[in-house]
Amino acid sequence: MACWSVENATKAYLKTMKMGKNAKEPDAAEFISALAAGNNAQLMVVACASGSTAGCSTTLALVAAAYQTGGRVVCILPGLEELHLSKQALGNNASHVEFVTGDAQSLLFHDYRQADFVVIDCNLENHEAIIRAMQASGKHDHGTIVLGYNAFCKGLWQRSGSNY
Repeated sequence: MACWSVENATKAYLKTMKMGKNAKEPDAAEFISALAAGNNAQLMVVACASGSTAGCSTTLALVAAAYQTGGRVVCILPGLEELHLSKQALGNNASHVEFVTGDAQSLLFHDYRQADFVVIDCNLENHEAIIRAMQASGKHDHGTIVLGYNAFCKGLWQRSGSNY
């Protein structure tokens, strides 16, 4: 990963706020966007449990970051129903996302090993195993940023020893 870019981070943050114009105040999506863009992420992968609002706002955040960095966004979903819901929720922005369906853990380790920014939905049944496996794989030594979202919604941050 390249050096931190304040300009990319700021522009991605502001673009994400405009994309989610219904929001009254900043949320995690703006932070995720600024973090990905500021680190000049080129391959951003988000593993979603569903086509939920949180998943779509996270995906939009990565789209805004990719706009700044010239990178690409891949969204991994469990099945076709979630794919349809996500595309519908993202609207025109769906054209800026590469969608893949299947097992997130398998896809991350076989097809997207080179991702430099990975976001994992803590609503995925095996999210803790995915995060631990990514930490153990040493990918983070090459500058990969791995983070989870929806952990607070489930109270996972209180009972888990993981560093989300």
